[in-house]
Amino acid sequence: MRDIFSASYTAMKIWNQDEIKKILDKDIFHQLTLTADALGIDCYLVGGYVRDLYLERPTNDIDVVVIGSGIDMAEHFSERLGQKAHLSVFRNFGTAQVKWRGQEVEFVGARRESYSHDSRKPIVEDGTLEDDQNRRDFTINAMAICLNSARLGELVDPFDGLLDLKEGIIATPLDPDITFSDDPLRMMRCVRFATQLNFQIEEETFDALTRNRERIRIISAERIIDELNKIMRSPIPSIGLVNLHRCGLLELILPEVAALDCVETRNGRSHKNNFYHTLEVLDSVAKKSDNLYLRWAALLHDIGKPKSKRWEPAIGWTFHNHNFLGERMIKPLFRRMKLPLDDRMKYVAKLVDLHMRPIAIADDIVTDSAVRRLLFEAGDDIEDLMLLCEADITSKNEVRKKNFLNNFQIVRRKLVDIEEKDRVRNFQPPVDGNEIMEMFALPPCREIGSLKQALKDAILDGHIPNEREAGLKFVLARAEKMGLKLQKPVGLTSPAPTAPNEAAQAAETPKGTTHVEA
Repeated sequence: MRDIFSASYTAMKIWNQDEIKKILDKDIFHQLTLTADALGIDCYLVGGYVRDLYLERPTNDIDVVVIGSGIDMAEHFSERLGQKAHLSVFRNFGTAQVKWRGQEVEFVGARRESYSHDSRKPIVEDGTLEDDQNRRDFTINAMAICLNSARLGELVDPFDGLLDLKEGIIATPLDPDITFSDDPLRMMRCVRFATQLNFQIEEETFDALTRNRERIRIISAERIIDELNKIMRSPIPSIGLVNLHRCGLLELILPEVAALDCVETRNGRSHKNNFYHTLEVLDSVAKKSDNLYLRWAALLHDIGKPKSKRWEPAIGWTFHNHNFLGERMIKPLFRRMKLPLDDRMKYVAKLVDLHMRPIAIADDIVTDSAVRRLLFEAGDDIEDLMLLCEADITSKNEVRKKNFLNNFQIVRRKLVDIEEKDRVRNFQPPVDGNEIMEMFALPPCREIGSLKQALKDAILDGHIPNEREAGLKFVLARAEKMGLKLQKPVGLTSPAPTAPNEAAQAAETPKGTTHVEA
C-alpha cells in the first residue's frame, strides 16, 4: 500500500463482472457492443465514466477507446443509431463524438504519446490498450471495461486504480515526474480531482507536484483557469487551495492569494493569518451559494491586505483601505488569468470594495442613512454582499462574533424596511441632469454636477424622500443658495422654499467613510 498523508476510505461498490453487465444493460452500450463486434475490433469504456461507475456518481459523458480507428467506429456507430444521432469528427486530433438522446460518446483510437520538454503538445502514435492506459493521468482514470460481447464487463486495471478509489488516493500510473513534466496541466488536474472527490494525494505524487511546479508556466492561462474554476466549484474549495499552496503552485498562479499566508509579530502582538481566514470565508460561502463569482469574491476579498498592512504602536496591526486596494487589483488579476472582463469582473470588484461596509455598520449604531447608502451602492447584489460579510466574521471571540451576526440581522431588517419605503436600490434621482440644465439654462458644468450630487446625498441621507416634488424643491433651494436663477418654471403643488432648508444645508456637509476591521 502506498504512503499517503492520511488514510481515507471511500464508500463505494466493488462490482463484479456480472454486476457490471447489468449496469451496462442500456441501449447505448448495446449499440456500442454490436458496432465493435461487427467491425471485429476491441473497444473499451475508459476514464471518468468507469471511475464514476464505481463511485456511483452520475455522469452522461462516455469515453471509448478503440484498438484501431476511433473515427471509423464512431461513423459506424452513428449510422447504426440512425438520423437522431449527431456525429462530429475531429480528424486533426484523431477523435470523434456522437450525441444521442442527451448522451455524448467520445471515441479515440488507442495511442501512445511522447513529449518534448518545452511543449505539452505530444507526438501521437497508434498504440495498444496498455499504451493508452500508460498515458493516462491517474490510476483512477486508467481503468477500462471491455465492451465486446465476449468479454463484456471485464475490468482491465493494471495500476490498481480500483484500490486507490477504495482508499481515496490520487496517484499516477507511472513515474509522477514524467507524468507531470510531459503535461504540466496534470498537476492542476491532480489537485482538482483531490478536491472534487475529497481524496488524498499520494506522497510521492505530491512531492512530484513540488518538484515540477515551474513547468506550469508553459500552460496557457485559459487551461489553468478552467481547472481552477472546477476547484472553486467544489463542495470544499479550500482543499484545493491548500494543496496548491503546499506544493508551490499557488504562488505561481495566484501570487496575490499566496501572499496572504504571512503572520508578523511585533511587541508581542500578531495579526491573524489572512490566508487561512480567507479559506474559512470561501468554504462558508460555498456552503450557501453555488455562485462561482461570489466564491471568487470570497477568495479575493482580502488581497489588498499585504499592501495595506501597517504597524501603529497605539493600536497594533492595521489594514486600512485594504478593500479599496483589493478592488483595484481585481481587473489586472482577471486579465492575467483570462477570467471574464465583463459584468462578472465588476461584480467581484464591487463586493471586494464594499465588503467592509456592512461590518462597519454592524459594529456601530445601525442608522437608516448608512443602510440607505449601502443599499444604493450594492444594488441588486446586496444579498450576495451580506452573505459574504456574514462569512467574513471568523473571529474566535464568540461573544464578538455573535454580536456582529446579531447586528447583521438588524441591518437586514433595515434593508427590507428602507427598500420598501424609499426605493433606493438602483434608484435614479427624481430630477436628472438634463432637466436641471433646462431649469437654469446651463450647459454641462460643475454646478450641474454639484446639484446632482447634493440631491443624491440628501435622498440617501434621508433628509428628503425619493419623490419628484421633494427633489424639485431641494434643487431649487440649493440652486438659489448657489446664485442660480430659474429660467424655466417647474410645476409644484406648493411653493419652493426661498432659503436653503435643512436638507440643503446637510447636503453641503462632506461625507466621510470609516472602515472598521473585523
